[in-house]
Amino acid sequence: MLLSYFSDSKLEAGCDEAGRGCLAGPVVAAAVILPRDYKHAELNDSKQLPRKKREAIRLEIEKEAIAWAVSFVDNYEIDKVNILNASYLAMNRAVDQLKSVPELLLIDGNRYKPHNDIPFECIIKGDGKYYSIAAASILAKTYRDEYMCKIAEQHPEYDWHSNMGYPTTAHRDAIRVHGLTDFHRRSFRQLPEQLELFEH
Repeated sequence: MLLSYFSDSKLEAGCDEAGRGCLAGPVVAAAVILPRDYKHAELNDSKQLPRKKREAIRLEIEKEAIAWAVSFVDNYEIDKVNILNASYLAMNRAVDQLKSVPELLLIDGNRYKPHNDIPFECIIKGDGKYYSIAAASILAKTYRDEYMCKIAEQHPEYDWHSNMGYPTTAHRDAIRVHGLTDFHRRSFRQLPEQLELFEH
């Protein structure tokens, strides 16, 4: 069973991101404030749940949360500021969009770069420990997957509808054959060997 809250009295927002290790597409972050007494029998780290279950839980979270927000940082911005800073940026923007101002942020992972005075706690594997972080992981993952499936229609050869932009063999094979799209992250090492890639 996950924990409902970290502090006894503060209004907490759980924060998580999805897509950090992908070769293509945005990094997406979510921030979620849940009621203090929130419980859910199946809510867990999004990676532990099948797709249909994630999508069903997402609808419940959006209905039950005190506030929630999702933010996208695209591949161009990732290339400009690097993936770590882009992850912080996505989380910061998600927090900024919340209609209630949290008094404490629970960040999944071991690092965070704040841009305001809201106190925060970094919690390693937090998406498997706290409901609010697990909820943020579900929102970030489902919104990103939805986006990748949409752009996969424009570029079916990269198999994004199943690999979501991660560096699978099929994705890398497609890069070898077709080169890079406008959605690929140019600052990432797209192929294990250093090849000259011809851009479309």
